[in-house]
Amino acid sequence: MKRNVTLRKEEVAKETDEERGGEENGSHGGRLRERKRDAAAVGDYNPVGNHNPAVLDCCGGLNNVDYSQVDAWLMEAFRLIDVRDPRFCVAVIAVVFNPFFWNVVARWEHRTRGLTRLFGSPHLACYCLGFLIILLNVYRSHSMTVAMKAQARWEVMDRAEVFYTGVALMVLGTLLVVSSFLALGFTGTFLGDYFGILMDEKVTGFPFNIIENPMYWGSTANYLGLALVGASPVGLVLTAVVAVSYKVAIGFEGPFTEQIYRERSQRCKHK
Repeated sequence: MKRNVTLRKEEVAKETDEERGGEENGSHGGRLRERKRDAAAVGDYNPVGNHNPAVLDCCGGLNNVDYSQVDAWLMEAFRLIDVRDPRFCVAVIAVVFNPFFWNVVARWEHRTRGLTRLFGSPHLACYCLGFLIILLNVYRSHSMTVAMKAQARWEVMDRAEVFYTGVALMVLGTLLVVSSFLALGFTGTFLGDYFGILMDEKVTGFPFNIIENPMYWGSTANYLGLALVGASPVGLVLTAVVAVSYKVAIGFEGPFTEQIYRERSQRCKHK
């Protein structure tokens, strides 16, 4: 009987110790969980065995960009553009018409030699078409300038850094246009290939060694610079129309010009 009582006391004491230990472990576990929550709140918690510390996004990345502000700027810019303005419509027509006109006329000349027969010389015919293209481009520039001045300026662009960026683009564009003209010559610039006035070899010097079609992209840079200098949102739209028009023209002119020179090479082989 005494032995049973003694065993019972030992069991009660053991249970008491286990309960006390559980309470201590529970308290320790609670404090550990609190430390984990605090560490996770600052992104500094690194569990055992994870050797890649958490990356802190101190700047918030794109999450800190106020897209509502960007949308507001774009809405303001479009609000300043009046696409129903006749001067804007005239400028768009002039931009689209020019490359369409000279590609159609040049292909017609290549197929029929109509201008060569009319003027009596392929060189004279090319010069006349070239001067007509220059006049059309002058009118295009004039119509774009009139459209920019007729519509409102955008105060977001009306700042010194934008102005000087526009000046730099105009200088760069002029450099590309003038240098490509000097490298190609008058007939090489104004579609002399279509009149049978072919160059002996492909021009690979400056600026053709840094960019393809420098005449077109230099002209585009000029118009973009003009739009930035004038803080003109409608100028940006017209410049985009110029770039698209030139891109389409390049898609037609490039393969056709290559075909002309391939035909010349085949004729030379058969001689």
